[in-house]
Amino acid sequence: MPPICLSPRRYQPIRRLRRTLVLLLCGTFCQGQAPKTPVIAPPRPIANFTDIAEKAGLTMQNVFGGINTKKYIIETTGTGVAILDYDNDGWPDIFIVNGTKLEGFPSGKSPSNHLYRNNHDGTLSDVTEKAGLSATGWGQGVCVGDYDNDGWEDLYVTYYGKNRLYHNQQGVFAEVAQKAGVAGGGKAWGTGCAFVDYDRDGRLDLMDNRGDGTFEDVTTKAHIDRTDGHYAFSVSPLDFDEDGWPDIYVACDSTPSILYRNNRDGTFTDVAVTSGAAFNEDGREQAGMGSTIADFNGDGHLDIFKTNFSDDTSTLYRNNGDGSFTDATSAAGLGLYTQYLGWGTMFLDFDNDGWPDLILVNGHVYPEVDSQHLGSSYKEPRILYRNNGDGTFSDVSSSAGSGVTAAASSRGLAVGDLWNDGRMSAVVSNMNAPPSLLVNQLRNANHWIAIRAVGTKSNRDGIGARIRVKTGTRILVDEVRSGSSYDSNSDMRVHFGLGASAKIDGLEVRWPSGLVERFVNLPVDAIHMVKEGSGEAVPAESKKPD
Repeated sequence: MPPICLSPRRYQPIRRLRRTLVLLLCGTFCQGQAPKTPVIAPPRPIANFTDIAEKAGLTMQNVFGGINTKKYIIETTGTGVAILDYDNDGWPDIFIVNGTKLEGFPSGKSPSNHLYRNNHDGTLSDVTEKAGLSATGWGQGVCVGDYDNDGWEDLYVTYYGKNRLYHNQQGVFAEVAQKAGVAGGGKAWGTGCAFVDYDRDGRLDLMDNRGDGTFEDVTTKAHIDRTDGHYAFSVSPLDFDEDGWPDIYVACDSTPSILYRNNRDGTFTDVAVTSGAAFNEDGREQAGMGSTIADFNGDGHLDIFKTNFSDDTSTLYRNNGDGSFTDATSAAGLGLYTQYLGWGTMFLDFDNDGWPDLILVNGHVYPEVDSQHLGSSYKEPRILYRNNGDGTFSDVSSSAGSGVTAAASSRGLAVGDLWNDGRMSAVVSNMNAPPSLLVNQLRNANHWIAIRAVGTKSNRDGIGARIRVKTGTRILVDEVRSGSSYDSNSDMRVHFGLGASAKIDGLEVRWPSGLVERFVNLPVDAIHMVKEGSGEAVPAESKKPD
């Protein structure tokens, strides 16, 4: 299906939010002695994210509109990032979309997108020119998918103007969007994108993949055009109703969110309003920016989290398991901040305790807010929420390290296990500044497992595959996913924290083809490749790995 290409609104200033925090200290008195001031140990940090971008060699400069002033919305939206293994060496690499300026640049001096190769030693090398990715323009979003099933990850990059499809030819990319029919007419504003096999024919779609290297625009045929008048940003595929067919959630600015339910016949119906995922609990549309998917409360159903504009909270939609959602933002403790303007966001289990946590990156749209004293800043800190395992989250940002507390005007965000050691890191695109590479320096004894799905009858990436891991009394659930966050694409290997569990009892994969398989004897603290057709077939009536 086509990327959603609509223009965001002009933003409004935000009101000042004041809070008063009261700290109560209780002293201890000893008999026959004067009162003593109690010694209160500081809370033990559970994360220490530091920004190692410069040290690692991630040094490109983001260029996106004016630095001190911005005249048009096109200068404010920023760019996405992607984590992918472009050279098939088993180590995730980093692709960062770049923009330009209204006044342009002299010939040969225009900024470019950048591809960084993972050197396997904590450093990265810029291989942009060698890989054939030196393109310029008003870049926006990026998504990853092997659209021709040749075993090499391809890239789709959206623009204000014509979009670009990069076919990966064994580590060197060829731009084929026009030939493939996915460049667009050049008059639309492309934002978020995702590869998805909407018709389950084994070929990844942006539009309908014909299987010969070209795509057919099926927007009208698929009823996507029946939802109109939205300012769409991020795209997050998920099978929310668990019928085996991929659905699509779209976060929209100043308009209700979109939830396209797959009708299993090549068409979609927007059910966001009737399912409870279009508005917040007050019945208001919000200014949605980024979105991410996970089973935050461990009930086996995938939930949706969305960042919004300032003067509003982010939104957590709890999947009720019956095709409906409930706004659980306040109940989960995620309604703390309204002064920040959220963009990229991802669920990630940073402490590997088996419960997906949340990271958000923020930043205002206009640098002018700093001089107007509107109660907000252009550069804003990141937010890290730790999942308490009981349906609630705790804000641990202030003790999570300088990489979280540092202020920046950030946009795109992708997460992944960049060093193949079970630690989830984050790559952040910052406006008119170098990117950030946030690595958690604090290790713990918790275990983990990661799954790389390889389809045979299904699409090669296994995008849309639903993975269940049984450990002790819990079943952990997630899906292989392209897109998500804010105009970005995270590591598509599915990562599960396991807590103290030193083994798993079983792993089950429901492939897009409909085949359900069980895989056993998979050691923990390792990344496993599971190939469709190589596991033990599970009868259709079986629902859980055992």
